[in-house]
Parts: sequence; C-alpha cells; structure tokens
Amino acid sequence: MTVHESSPIAALPVLGETALQTYPTATLYVVATPIGNVTDIGLRALHVLGLVDAVACEDTRNTSHLMGRFGISKPLLAAHMHNEREAAETIVRRLQAGERIALVSDAGTPAVSDPGAKIVDAVRAAGLRVVPLPGASAAVTALSASGLVNDQFHFVGFLPAKPKQRETALAGLRNVTATMVFYEAPHRIAEFAQSLVAVFEPTRQVVFARELTKLFEEIHRCPLSEAVAWLAADAHREKGEFVVLVEGAAAQSDAQEAEAERVLKILLAELPLKQAASLAAQITGAKKNALYDRALALKGEG
Repeated sequence: MTVHESSPIAALPVLGETALQTYPTATLYVVATPIGNVTDIGLRALHVLGLVDAVACEDTRNTSHLMGRFGISKPLLAAHMHNEREAAETIVRRLQAGERIALVSDAGTPAVSDPGAKIVDAVRAAGLRVVPLPGASAAVTALSASGLVNDQFHFVGFLPAKPKQRETALAGLRNVTATMVFYEAPHRIAEFAQSLVAVFEPTRQVVFARELTKLFEEIHRCPLSEAVAWLAADAHREKGEFVVLVEGAAAQSDAQEAEAERVLKILLAELPLKQAASLAAQITGAKKNALYDRALALKGEG
C-alpha cells in the first residue's frame, strides 16, 4: 500500500458514532489538538469543534488555520497566558447562558505547560461541567518511544531561561527516581544540555525528541556524557521544539548498595576480609553478612 492509498477504516460505520453521542450544553470541552501531524486529530474532537458555539484558543491565527483544514468555521475567543483570567470570566458567562465552548491550545493538550488551567479552574468553581477530549501530548508521545523503563514519570515542563536559575531547579531534581520530562525551545537546547551535564551524573540516559510527528522527527537516546557533542555535531539537531527525557536517579536501595560496595572495596585494599566487611557494615549501615559474601566474591574476582 502506498502512502496515498486509503485505509479500509475510512469506510467503517463506527466513524458515524461521534454524532450519536451526547454533548451537553453549558459545558467546556477541553480539546487536544495535533502537536505536528494534522491528521492526528481525534474524530470526536472534530465533531465537537464543529458543534460548539465558540472556540477559546491560545492563538486565533493558528486555530483558524487548523479548523480551516477541516472546513470548520467558528467564532474564536483569545485565551492566552496574558489574558487567561479575563477570558475565564467571559467563558463562564457564556457557559452559564447555555453555550458549548471548546478550549484548545496551539498544540497538544490544553493546560499542560500551556494556557487553560485557570480557565478550567474557573469553570469548575462556577459549578459548570468540563469534558476532556483526549489526544496528542508531546510528553507522552516522547515517553512511549524512549525505551526508558520506568513505571513513573515526573513532568517538569519548561525550566527558567537563565542558566543559574535553571541549574538550581535541576539540582532540586537530582534525587527524583522517576523519568523526568522537560520541554525546551530550540534556541536554548544547547545551553539546556550543558546544564544537564553540570548537574546530573554522566552515565544517566537522556532522550532528545524533536519535531515529534512532523516530517523531520528525530528521537535520539544516549548517555548524558555524549549529549552536548551529539547536538553540536549537526546544526539541524538544534531546530524544532524539544521534549527532553532524563533517566531518574537510582532507587535509594540501589544507591546505598553501590555506596556500601565502594566503601568495602577501599577497606579490602588495606584490611583482612572479615574486618573490612565488619567496618563497612558499621560505616554504611548495610548488613554485615551480605557485605562479607560480597567481599568473598570480590576477592574471588581479584
């Protein structure tokens, strides 16, 4: 099948189910939009955008262009970071009058490192209904393709632009064991990588995911020690919006075990095996028998 051929799914009757579902009035619909590839928009999202009385959006030009691609035209309400509280008041009044309003950001899911949270909060505080329409999220998209094996992730988003403030923020994350998720702009990505190297261990894995779902999508994983050189090797690698994933810190038990072995190795170089294991247990709090067994193994390896 070529890229231009139609998929059998296009003719499935299930596509008509969007129109048969319930879409209550006096409701704010939080609608996820594509992060790059326009065809990633959800079927229910398209139906709701065509149904609502108005669309509150981060940038009216971007949203007008997106909706125009699908033949949808609706009144647009500017709702960006500089007028979010005022926009919330307008939206609440219109919802109270029985309208349906959709909330979108320029890309991805609103209110996640994008405007929208204050609007949703105000709508809920007014006792009105909020219905989320799930869809694209840059953070989850990057995580799904990273191969970083961790059941938890810690979403950070954008850090301060100034290097000193950025490194202070990163230092506060050194002991986070979950995979950390950052967003970064292309003109700061090289400095951001340098800050990561300055704060975290060089052996940690890092993933650079740029231009996700777009033509020049690139997802690169490497040890942090190689990150700066990889970015510098090709000027194109500093273009596009970035999601950066950083491997979390070793679990405390793993860190304690590593420290106990480090101390044990130092003592073994100067003391008999039994005495080295005993002192290592006193210094680190690790179990003496486990350290004795590890000392025997180290002696055997030697």
